[in-house]
Formats: sequence, structure tokens, C-alpha cells
Amino acid sequence: MAALFGSRVRKLRTAAGLTQAELGVRTHVAGTRIIQIEQASGARPTLELAHALDAVLGADNLLVDLWPYVYREAFPDWSRRFMAYAERAVDIREYAAHVVPGLLQTEDYARAVLKVGRTLGSEEQLEERVTARMGRQERLGALDRPELWVVLDESVLRRPVGGRAVMREQLACLLEAAAGSHITVQVMPFDQGEHDAMGGSLTVLTLPDGSEVAYTEGAHYGQLIEDPDEVRSFSLTYDRLRAAALPPLMSLGMIRSVMKDNHRGANVPSRSERRRLAQEQLQQSGGRQLRGGGGRMPRRRPRP
Repeated sequence: MAALFGSRVRKLRTAAGLTQAELGVRTHVAGTRIIQIEQASGARPTLELAHALDAVLGADNLLVDLWPYVYREAFPDWSRRFMAYAERAVDIREYAAHVVPGLLQTEDYARAVLKVGRTLGSEEQLEERVTARMGRQERLGALDRPELWVVLDESVLRRPVGGRAVMREQLACLLEAAAGSHITVQVMPFDQGEHDAMGGSLTVLTLPDGSEVAYTEGAHYGQLIEDPDEVRSFSLTYDRLRAAALPPLMSLGMIRSVMKDNHRGANVPSRSERRRLAQEQLQQSGGRQLRGGGGRMPRRRPRP
């Protein structure tokens, strides 16, 4: 696809009577960058550059339409196939063990997650991936939008990815997204204990013809499952997960509660202040702290 993209740029540039250096000037990149694109060598074009090339060469969105396929080439075959399935899915069910699912990430949160990837080669590649991730979210607002059901491990809410300000914005985004009739968010609390998907994240996609595929993912691997019997097993696992998770309204209450704690945690008390608070807690008797959604959790004991 990178070679196809490059050949189209070369033909359009030649038809426009431009040299590679002249096209570079008009699209605000070095002429050598145009050479790399036409020869499909070096870094792949960013979406921003695809838009610029399209405008300068009068390609009527041809290059912009080709860009997602060029982008996907940077991923393993199973990952590209999963993304292709996800774009057609009418129902998406996700269990997120570590981070907020990409479809619900804010731009700053996505950037913080993507910049720690092992395959990241440059700042340009990071921005390219962030742009692509934000672009995939547009489908949630389309007429053919899928039903999205997300179960978040409690650790997803409490890990301040990108810092507390970024995380607070991300939690607010989750609350806003869950207000939509086509998006359901649940939380799997710590006190639920062990469950079938503790090893990593799980996604089950329902396609327009009613068939399903599943995808499991860890920190540095992913697996696409297409065998119907295996997919059925993963679908049952997901049903058990959402049955064990907090109900949607209680889940939103927990997100609000964590959001408040996150905000207060921005100002960390001094060590002496923490010792004083710990002593006060030790002197308090009984009592339980309510969850944001109405459930109960044991009072936390101060660390020694």
C-alpha cells in the first residue's frame, strides 16, 4: 500500500508539472521526504501530509482515502485484520484490563499510552498513531455506529496515565460517553476478586452477518480468534465479566468518586501531614466508606 500511495503521488506530481523539491516546498516538507514517499522508503506519510498532498495535487481525496491502508501496513497481519473487522462491527464488547479502550480515549490520554509502545520509532510516528486513533472514534458518531459495551477493570480508573490532569479529563470523557444510548460502561471492582480474563484485555465483535470474532491482548502481544467454537467460549467469558461487574449506574458513580479522589490527589500532603492523618484514622472506630455507586467497601487501613 505504501508503494501504491507513492506511485499515485509520482503520477499526480508529474501530471502537475512539479519537481519533487517543488512539491516539498508546497507541502512544507523537504524534497527528500517526497522522494521517500514515492519510493516507499523511510517513514510512512502522516495523515496531515496526505491532506496536504491531496490539496496541492488536486487528487480529490484519493490520497487521504488511501492513507489508512498505508498506516495499517505498520502493524502485524492479525492486527490489521482485527482493525478491518472492528470498522464493520455492529456490536463491540470490550473488557479493558489496563487502559481505557482506544474508542473512548481523549487525545492526551492516547498520546501518553502510545508513546510507551515498543515499536514507536519517532515523534512523527507517535502523532501519526494518535491521529489515526482519534479518526477511528468518528465511527461512534456515524449513522451506522456500533453498540459499544465496555467493562473497565478498576485499575484502569485509578492509574493516572499522563498525569492527574490528563486522567481527570479522561474520566470526564467516560462519563460523557456513557450518557449516549449506544454506549454502556461498567466497572469490574477490585473486591470482585479473580475472574476469567485476568491475563489481559478481551474484545468480541459482532459483524453485520451475525458472525463473531474475538481478540485478546496483553502488553506486547495480541491474538485474533476466528474459530466459531473458540469465539463462543470468549463470548461466554465476556458475558460472565459484565454480569460480575458493577451495574452501569453504580459504575458511573464509582467513576465520579475516583474523579474526585484524583482531583484531590493533585496536592499530595507532606510526610508529617500523612502521619497525622494516619493517627486520626487509627483512632476512628468502625465505619465503612460508601462507593460512588452505592455499594460498600471496607475502610482502608493506613500503611505503617
